[in-house]
Amino acid sequence: MTGAAVGHRACRNLSDAEVIRHSLTDPESFAVLFERYGRQIHRYAARRLGAQAAEDIVAETFFAAFRQRASYDLAQPVARPWLYGIGTNLIARHRRAEERMYRALQRTGLDPLPEPLAEAVVRRVDAQVEDRRLAGVIAALHRRDRDVLLLFAWAELGYEEVAAALDIPVGTVRSRLNRARRKIRGVLGDAVSIGEEH
Repeated sequence: MTGAAVGHRACRNLSDAEVIRHSLTDPESFAVLFERYGRQIHRYAARRLGAQAAEDIVAETFFAAFRQRASYDLAQPVARPWLYGIGTNLIARHRRAEERMYRALQRTGLDPLPEPLAEAVVRRVDAQVEDRRLAGVIAALHRRDRDVLLLFAWAELGYEEVAAALDIPVGTVRSRLNRARRKIRGVLGDAVSIGEEH
């Protein structure tokens, strides 16, 4: 067994920050972060842009993270918010495609993914009808509010993690999430349940 393989296996027990620090001298060990978070980032990107674009977003996210790893704040033991921040910035480049996807879902009711949109954001509703209405509301949200809402609801980041991912204050996260909740409830009523802080 090669030294790199042994090093990679040993990194599996390290914190994210320790993996990143280790990857500065053993670049292959960075793959541990992909093993930990690749699927999560893919699900999040697929919900926002569709499965096909998600592959590119995941690849670009981890490539950018690898290139930027020397500047990572090693005082932060968990890299998840950092990776979601990179992914969200990359998704911003595809914003028009994301909005077209939501508008198509609103018109057709056909979710491009097997899991209905409503399961992640709206509970106690008729999924087929509510997916269409919810897609229209999400498409109409300001991009900043949409990023906060979807990082919270789909990526399941807490307020602090969303703040770290987007490099904004926690108070801004709270106000953007509240604004998004109000807009969704204004259209969907009390059937909406976007949880409290994780």
